[in-house]
Amino acid sequence: MRAAGFNVDVRDVDDLDSVKSRVGIPAGKGSCHTAEVGGYFVEGHVPALDIKRLLAEKPDAKGLVVPGMPAGSPGMEMPDGRVQPYVVELVSRDGTTSDFAHHGH
Repeated sequence: MRAAGFNVDVRDVDDLDSVKSRVGIPAGKGSCHTAEVGGYFVEGHVPALDIKRLLAEKPDAKGLVVPGMPAGSPGMEMPDGRVQPYVVELVSRDGTTSDFAHHGH
């Protein structure tokens, strides 16, 4: 994220569930990393370009999620360059999700 131009303040916490609950990550959509940027949350291995698009478009939403840890997503790169198809989901204010971006197709 730093290489993409974001200022990053890393905070290791023992109780990730309270963080995920506070920002509003829907059940079953959690991953290993939670970030807050520009009034949104970013959960999981979301590509920097998708975060930049979110901040530029400013949808009325809570944030973005990539559930799990898809191979080839940022931070999960494969030595052979393979990318497991995955979807970045936009989380609406009511907690429902919709497709925001597709990768690895």
